[in-house]
Amino acid sequence: MALHWSALAEVTVVSIGTTVAVAVVFTLGVRAVLNHQEARSAGRSSAAALTGAALCFLACAAVVLYGLYLIIPQFHD
Repeated sequence: MALHWSALAEVTVVSIGTTVAVAVVFTLGVRAVLNHQEARSAGRSSAAALTGAALCFLACAAVVLYGLYLIIPQFHD
């Protein structure tokens, strides 16, 4: 049995990079929700913050769903 070290390294780098990217995007979404709440309590408009939060959370959900699509073989038939 041969181990393909380059393939292992590639999977490791992509996994770590994707994990960090999803965590950063999720954090931006949480911060946008907090900005929305702060703006509403101050009586200002906050549609941009709410839209940004929704886009961040949708991007995170899309990455998770794509990962599930890649993992579950029944989706590839």
